[in-house]
Amino acid sequence: MPNRDGRFADALVWANQMHADQRRNGTDIPYYSHLIAVTSLVMENGGDADECIAALLHDVLEDCEHVSREDVAVRFGERVADIVVGLSDADLKPDEDKGPWHERKERYLDHLRTTQDEGILRVSNADKLHNATSILRDLRDPAIGQSVFERFSATKADTLWYYQTLSEIFRERSPAPRLAAELSDVVDRISA
Repeated sequence: MPNRDGRFADALVWANQMHADQRRNGTDIPYYSHLIAVTSLVMENGGDADECIAALLHDVLEDCEHVSREDVAVRFGERVADIVVGLSDADLKPDEDKGPWHERKERYLDHLRTTQDEGILRVSNADKLHNATSILRDLRDPAIGQSVFERFSATKADTLWYYQTLSEIFRERSPAPRLAAELSDVVDRISA
């Protein structure tokens, strides 16, 4: 049960505070909704308490200024901090540049190909499934359609390459086969 020691409830509050003013790319949807959706997928696919907490916090290092790995470790434990770091393609200090998109994604894909941490694989798979599902939903919306790809810093071709590669990696390595199969199905629909 994720909330036996109170850390999960604390993580819900802290994630909401850290992402309070953020919205999903190109929408008015509170970013927090993504964190809840990813956490739900992790819970439904065998995630333990640390993985569920890491799902809530998976973007805190990338998207929230002045939050460090140490902040996460002190509040939620070393394993949660390790998973969150493993889910980040950039761990920036204030005023640091993330670097080129393609290079960051290649490093992240290489990390997913080699990590032995099932928590990183499960939470990442859930994160990418929710992101891909959101893309598919917006692609099908006549008011949005192909313009959904304008929300991202990468081109449509690069975005599709990234999700297709993620799908291949998770089909081979995900500890949650259902998540991997769902991601593969959604990516196929986006790519069609």
